Amino acid sequence: MAKIKVIKTSIEGVVIVEPAVFGDRRGYFMETYNEREFAEAGIENRFVQDNQSCSGRGVLRGLHFQKTHQQAKLVRVVSGEVFDVAVDLRDGSPTYGKWEGVLLSAENKRQFLIPRGFAHGFAVLSDRAEFCYKCDDFYHPEDEGGLLWNDPDIGIDWPIGDEPILSEKDKKHPRLCECKIRL
Repeated sequence: MAKIKVIKTSIEGVVIVEPAVFGDRRGYFMETYNEREFAEAGIENRFVQDNQSCSGRGVLRGLHFQKTHQQAKLVRVVSGEVFDVAVDLRDGSPTYGKWEGVLLSAENKRQFLIPRGFAHGFAVLSDRAEFCYKCDDFYHPEDEGGLLWNDPDIGIDWPIGDEPILSEKDKKHPRLCECKIRL
C-alpha cells in the first residue's frame, strides 16, 4: 500500500518525509502518519500531541525549543506555504548551531521531522498558512526557550526580508552565543 519516502538532510536526524499521495478527478488521499511505516523508515517517535496554527504572510514563529522536556516534531502545512527551519542544539553534535530549512506547502505535501535537541521556527510565505505538527512530548510553558530569529552566528537565510511579524516574546530571545544552549 502506501509507502513514505524519507529524504536525508545535511544534519543527522533531520529528514524530509514525502507521503504517498493517491489522486484522481475527485481530489487526493494520503496518510499523513502511519506508525508502522515511519518505524520501518527508522522514525520511531511516539507522538502524544497535535497542534495547529494559522498565520498571515510575513509572520515568523520561532526559534523555539523546550529545555528539559525536549520535543521531536513532525510538521506539515495544510494550506499555504512556509519556510520551516531546524537549528541543531544537541550537546556534542558536529553540526551544533547549524540549520536546515525546507519549503513546506499544501501543494508539495512534504513533512519535516525535527528530532529532540533542536530549535524550530517557520516563516509564512503565502497570504495565509495553516501549520500542523505532532510532538512526542507535551507542551510545558515553564520550560520553553528560544533563540533570536536573525542570530548572525546561525545565519538563517529567511526568504521574507528583514522585518518579519514577530511576537513580543520572539523579539527578545537571546543569540546562541549568549545562552550557550546544549540540549
